[in-house]
Amino acid sequence: MSYANTANLSINVGGTAFAYRDLGPRSGVPLILLNHWGAVLDNFDPRIVDGLASRRRVIATDYRGIGASGGTAPVTVDEMARDAIALIRALGFEKVDLLGFSLGGFVAQDIALKAPDLVRKLILAGTGPAGGKDIDKVWSVSWPLMIKGLLTLRDPKFYLFFTSTVHGRQAAKAFLKRLKERKADRDKEPTPGAFLRQLKAIHAWGRQAPQDLGSIRIPVLIANGDNDIMVPTVNTTEMARRIPNSQLIIYEDAGHGGIFQNHADFVPKALSFLDA
Repeated sequence: MSYANTANLSINVGGTAFAYRDLGPRSGVPLILLNHWGAVLDNFDPRIVDGLASRRRVIATDYRGIGASGGTAPVTVDEMARDAIALIRALGFEKVDLLGFSLGGFVAQDIALKAPDLVRKLILAGTGPAGGKDIDKVWSVSWPLMIKGLLTLRDPKFYLFFTSTVHGRQAAKAFLKRLKERKADRDKEPTPGAFLRQLKAIHAWGRQAPQDLGSIRIPVLIANGDNDIMVPTVNTTEMARRIPNSQLIIYEDAGHGGIFQNHADFVPKALSFLDA
């Protein structure tokens, strides 16, 4: 079963329906995927999901108030992390691995700090720590490129997630094409209100006091491109410095979507990390 054909599922957590997709072998520790600002289930890269699901049980989720999930989108990472913990427990899991991309990386860090006994291993991609450099400036970086996307009839991720080099543009086109592979039962697009509420959560994360990342004692894999304009790459290297048991991958000529651009390299490295 490929991600493009995986059924849409829903589970009631405290009176709210959370949408998710579940694929891969049933054995072993499940891997929970937490995605970026404004992302729904169809924004997970199918090459990464399918690659990971070849050996792992993978569960992709929608945040509260996003896509097919019910409720109102939270305005803090804290609330998103609490939702994710409740969802994981509602699914019956006592131990999980987490892969958080961008906003999902903020949430994954917070889960690891809030519920250390719940998380076995952590993968953080295109993300940064609370109070990280220029994370609260994401809107000023993003809106001109969103306008550019409208004017050029391109998905804004073409400009936001990838470098403007030939290699970057080729990777952007390939990634956006992959996101359209699922033809039936696609997720609902996020509402403008939910999109703006998540933006508030990102700004608040960028302005809050730094967390004690040194207390994260589980294995952590950290990845990004060398030219991330959304969550500046310096945040990635800073996280790696502060988390004791971390490994760092920086992809050259790559931006925020470095793991999508380099999925053929990233997936084996992620599987090796999870299996170690």
